[in-house]
Amino acid sequence: MQQSIEAVNLTKKYGSFVALSGLNLKFEGAKCVGFLGPNGAGKTTTLKLFTDMIRPSAGHALINGIDVHENKRDALSSCTALIETPEIYPSLTPAEALSMIAEIRGVSSNERNIRIEESLNEVKMLEWKDKKVGKFSKGMKQRVNIASVLISDPSIIMLDEPTTGLDPRGMSEVREIVKSLKRKNRLIFMSSHLLNEVTDVCDEVAMIDHGKLLVYDSILNVIQKFSENGSNIIEVGFSRAIDENIMEKIGKLENVKATSKIDETNLRMEILGDIKVQEALFYELANMKIGVISFKPSSSALESTYLNMIKETL
Repeated sequence: MQQSIEAVNLTKKYGSFVALSGLNLKFEGAKCVGFLGPNGAGKTTTLKLFTDMIRPSAGHALINGIDVHENKRDALSSCTALIETPEIYPSLTPAEALSMIAEIRGVSSNERNIRIEESLNEVKMLEWKDKKVGKFSKGMKQRVNIASVLISDPSIIMLDEPTTGLDPRGMSEVREIVKSLKRKNRLIFMSSHLLNEVTDVCDEVAMIDHGKLLVYDSILNVIQKFSENGSNIIEVGFSRAIDENIMEKIGKLENVKATSKIDETNLRMEILGDIKVQEALFYELANMKIGVISFKPSSSALESTYLNMIKETL
């Protein structure tokens, strides 16, 4: 059975204030789903409901088909979460902190040291295993926090704005770690209010505002579905400088409406068509052997789509 996360009419009220309103959402399989919304939209509330940190006013939060509130142990047995930004005791080393967490999560004493080393290696912190956390930068601390959710080798991981408060380097490091987590058959549910982060890391996006779901789909489909002219903006990265000959060849491809350079090794394409057209276009570009190394939706296109949708809920 594929790992899954599902909200069924999930609602949370605080008196007359509705933090989450009748959320119906399901995703399954191995991928990263971005949970996108402005501050106060209901993202953290949703994650807390899925971990039973708070109780729903109505509806159900299901992990692998099991109601989290009714059967927390079984529902969360294959799931871990990093909610908000927990602090690690500064006098502890990563190895000591993770040993405590491994014991709490039931990792056997025989496997504990192996899991600690594997988790720290996955977040590129193994060489700091025996250094005191109090001397770490924010980015390093967050990498240890992410290692803590890997201790029990979960198939489902929930992350609540994991790059908040980090400098650009720290943000980049954490995003690369999240990308690497996707390669190990895991379902990742990551909340964020940063559009470029969701575009860079996630496969699909669920947009939320004022506690209500606006849309859930692949990023490419969301951009196309809610764009004004049915087009998609794609950013293509190259391993070498783009010359005019390459620009001309790409401009002549079917369904390419316009092209423009972002910088020496990146260009922006406006294309017409659904996900199948985009797949065919990517295949054509790869076969041209012109050094294509990336193909992704433009963060500016997602931003435009998102802002248009947010205006409708005001």
